[in-house]
Amino acid sequence: MTKPSIASPHLSDTRLSPSQWTLLRQSGVQLQQLDEQQLFSLAQNPGTARSLSTEELLEFLQICNALYRGGEQLISDTRYDHSFREELQKRQPDHPYLQQVEAESAISSKTEALPERMLSTDKAYHIKEVERWIRRIEQTAQRLRLNFNELEFKVTPKLDGFAAYYTGNKLYTRGDGRRGTDISRVLKRGLTIAGDLSLNHGTGDHGAGEIVVSRSYFSQKLADRFDNSRNFQASVIREKSLSASVHKAIEDHAVVFYPFSQLPCWRGYWPALQADFDNIVSTIKSTVDYDVDGVVIEVTNADIKHNMGATQHHHRWQIAYKNNQKTTRVEVLAVLPQTSRSGRINPVVEVPPTRLSGAIIQRVSAHHYGMVEEKGIGVGAILEIIRSGEVIPKIEAVITAAKGIIPQQCPSCNNELLWDNDYLICTNHLLCPAQITHTIEHFFKILGNNDGFGRATVEKLFDHGIRKIDAIYALKTADFVSMGFGPKQSINLEMQLLRSRQEQIEDWRFLAAFGIYRLGTGNCEKLLSHYSLSELFILTEEQITAIEGFAEKTAAMVVTGLQKITPLFKQLDQLGFNLQHQKQRQINAISSLSGKLFVFTGTMLQGSRTEMQARAKQLGARIGTTVTSKTDYLVTGNHVGARKVNSAKEKGVQILSEQEYLSLIS
Repeated sequence: MTKPSIASPHLSDTRLSPSQWTLLRQSGVQLQQLDEQQLFSLAQNPGTARSLSTEELLEFLQICNALYRGGEQLISDTRYDHSFREELQKRQPDHPYLQQVEAESAISSKTEALPERMLSTDKAYHIKEVERWIRRIEQTAQRLRLNFNELEFKVTPKLDGFAAYYTGNKLYTRGDGRRGTDISRVLKRGLTIAGDLSLNHGTGDHGAGEIVVSRSYFSQKLADRFDNSRNFQASVIREKSLSASVHKAIEDHAVVFYPFSQLPCWRGYWPALQADFDNIVSTIKSTVDYDVDGVVIEVTNADIKHNMGATQHHHRWQIAYKNNQKTTRVEVLAVLPQTSRSGRINPVVEVPPTRLSGAIIQRVSAHHYGMVEEKGIGVGAILEIIRSGEVIPKIEAVITAAKGIIPQQCPSCNNELLWDNDYLICTNHLLCPAQITHTIEHFFKILGNNDGFGRATVEKLFDHGIRKIDAIYALKTADFVSMGFGPKQSINLEMQLLRSRQEQIEDWRFLAAFGIYRLGTGNCEKLLSHYSLSELFILTEEQITAIEGFAEKTAAMVVTGLQKITPLFKQLDQLGFNLQHQKQRQINAISSLSGKLFVFTGTMLQGSRTEMQARAKQLGARIGTTVTSKTDYLVTGNHVGARKVNSAKEKGVQILSEQEYLSLIS
């Protein structure tokens, strides 16, 4: 069957409505792997998710998300989360689609930069996970010499609405967290701001929040017209004229924009929150008449927030707690090895179809083969598994052990495997089909400005001898046709390659696409805020370590990784990608430590050595571990070995006591 083109659909031949086609066009989603018959078969029978290729699965998720955000829901939330999105999580836990901030609107392709980043919130489903997050807060407080017991925490209800940002006179969708769509038209229609109706069209920056509808109002007057409240919320911001029921809800102030800053909250210190945790959570969740799916806990101290920062997905200084803990026991049917992009062999445990927290579970993560061997996870073993919200099912305990079978060869290339701590590794990085295809697919997914180069396409290219990314960019329409791609698909693939070079993308996204270990999007952005892309390949470990957030081991891995990708980077750079370069920060140019290489040794009295190093980095210093001829200062505490001191004297390195160092930075 010829698959319809999203650019020019024949509406009479499809079962998508004109409005649905419009939403898909505006969101950029294309029907390439799926046809109309498959699309509606999947909508009616989610059990077929496992039969899809990863490329088809991703396309279906994108279609569902685009229609859902635009108020044209194709499948229910439960089916989307527990049948299709979960299947992608099982196959590829680190897939970029699962890590990105899901766009809240597919209404318009024209976006504007948001006044500030709007990220998702990291999630916890057990008090132990919250306590681990608290320990990170406490460690940060120690580094900053703050009294942890005097830090204030705030707990607010986690609204389940439509994320947006209000500046005081304009309202934007969250978009991708950086750029959103102007939907200020809903203010002109009468949408009010929760907390104080007089603030409608007022001044002042009210920041991030959610468009939500009263739970009781929806139940009484809207439930017979809309499947769920999210479906209604999406309809509120449509560009086209609104239905009478939506207009009425706006007039009745039943649907509002609720700024997070105006939410009811509990405030206090951690010991008090910990002592009465369940009661506080329960009370806060019941304080608003809107859909709530948990609470958000955050530390309010500005220094802590600034120091902890954020990933590309969420702020590190806040966490959402959803107390949805359910377990069940299952029998292991098989343990299947899968080769990842890095060469790690991941064990996937197959179990009988089991319903848990509203989803049918058939696969469970066992993390690594060290766990399989140590815990006795083999055929016939009885496991207690847990599932929390959208998190992949995981093994909570092994009730009855059975001998696990440890693979000897890579399931993709049959290369002999080696142990690296708890992990089995395939070292055949240059020839292993799984590693090569995963790497190529990762590149195009992270770029995010092209369509068509998913798993099925990449594997087909591999079968025809295409093993490198630069070789893909050299392909023309005729080359794709000769490999068995259809004429229209071949034209589209060449056009998508051109598009990926011409559309502007951030330099940190381009760097992240190469998949260097320890250089995810967050670290790439951090690195490129200090150095330009052209400077990265001559950086030393000391220069990278001097950037806050990069430890010595990470810096060493980054330098090695950059060296490995240098030839490919040069090849692709010559193709002329349209890169948007970050503005480099000035690393405390006025500091006397700026650019100087420090080595700290001995036991410090005014804080730990780690705290000393972190403070020096903030002042622009570079940190080393051994004294070399390039070292500028050796800072000594108590119980210092003679070797480092003698080495510093021999190399002419200035030696400072702890007090002399503190006087220097003051």
